[in-house]
Amino acid sequence: MAKPADTRTAGRKTAAKSTRSAAETEKIRAALAARHEELRAEYDQTLSEITELQRDRLTDSAGDDQADTGTKTFEREQEISLANSILERITQVERALERLDEGGYGWCERCGNPIPVERLAAFPSATLCVTCKQLEERR
Repeated sequence: MAKPADTRTAGRKTAAKSTRSAAETEKIRAALAARHEELRAEYDQTLSEITELQRDRLTDSAGDDQADTGTKTFEREQEISLANSILERITQVERALERLDEGGYGWCERCGNPIPVERLAAFPSATLCVTCKQLEERR
């Protein structure tokens, strides 16, 4: 069953589309796409390095004591954490591109107010205004 349309959201998205020119939208899309490509290349490079390090560790682990094994495990977890962080940023950029296509880019997902241009310039995949982000971080 379809949910009734939220008139505030519908009006907001119409206003967003009418206040942002096609050229501005394409400029934003190009910047987000370029960031997506950068992150994808960084992720692929990180995975390649992890794979190479894993191979080296497997061939060089003979005679390791508990401390060596623990250090290698810690390093592997750090590398995986880095790869997951990059993957999360890729997801954020993909979500920003979807919001741009849907007309919701630049509007807070929680309160519906516009996200300041300065915030979007610093963090293009922002989905919350400064106030809502601060409230979220306090929780």
